[in-house]
Amino acid sequence: MNSDPVLRRDTDEGVTSLVLNRPEKRNALAAAMVEELLRHLAGAGADPGVRVIALRGRGRDFCAGADLGEIAASQSQGPEAGLADARRLGEVFLTMRRLPQPVVAVVQGRALGGGCGLATACDLVVAHEDASLGYPEVHLGFVPALVMSILKRKVGDSAAFELLLRGRGITARESASIGLVNQVIPGDRFESTVEEYLAALATRPATAVALTKRLFYGLEGASIEDAIARGAEVNALARFTEDCKRGVASFLARSRRR
Repeated sequence: MNSDPVLRRDTDEGVTSLVLNRPEKRNALAAAMVEELLRHLAGAGADPGVRVIALRGRGRDFCAGADLGEIAASQSQGPEAGLADARRLGEVFLTMRRLPQPVVAVVQGRALGGGCGLATACDLVVAHEDASLGYPEVHLGFVPALVMSILKRKVGDSAAFELLLRGRGITARESASIGLVNQVIPGDRFESTVEEYLAALATRPATAVALTKRLFYGLEGASIEDAIARGAEVNALARFTEDCKRGVASFLARSRRR
C-alpha cells in the first residue's frame, strides 16, 4: 500500500513549496489532495515566515486534471455529491486569492483541465518551455466552470472562449502570448531560474506585497472613482508600515552619500 502523502510541503528561506504527489496518476486532483491543499494553504498563509507559496507537481507533469474515477463515482451519487466536490476545489481557488503571499504555479509537463485551472487561479505562473496547458473538458462533455471567471480576467473574453470551446492544449509560449503564463523558462535552466524567481519574490517587503495583492484583486468591478479612492487609502496606509519607513530611510541615506 502506498503511504506517501498526496501533498508534500517544504519550506526554505521564506518559500513554501506545496508539491502534488501522485506522479503515477499524473498528479490528478483527487478529493484528498484538494483537502490537503486547503489545509496547507491555510497553514502557510498564517505563517509570518512564509513569503511566497509555490505549487508544483512531482514527476513529469504539473497536474493532468480532475480524478476521472472520482468524477464517475460522483455521477452515481447524485448532484449533491458533485456540488460538494466542486465547491471544495472552488474554495482552493478563493483561498489562494485571499492569502497575503503571492502564489506561484511552477508548471512542467502537462497542466490540463483542473490542473490548468489550478495554475490559472494562482497569482503568477512560470512554465517550462516544453509545458502544455489547456482545457480539454469539452471533449468529455464536461465544463471547466470553476475557473472560467478567473480565466476571462487573465486572458480576455476571446482567448478564453476559444480555449474552452476548442479544448486544445497550447504550448508554454502560446500561453505566455495570451497572458496565461508570466514567464517561460528554458529546460536547461528551469530549476535554477525557478529558484531565483521565487527567492527574489521572497525578498520583497511582506506588507507591501500583501497590500498590493489585496488592492489588486479588490479593484475588480470597481468604478474608476472607487478604485482611485481605495488606492489613496492603501497609499496612506503603506506609508506608515515599518517596511516603508525602513525603505524610505534607506533610500534617503544612500542619496545623501552620493
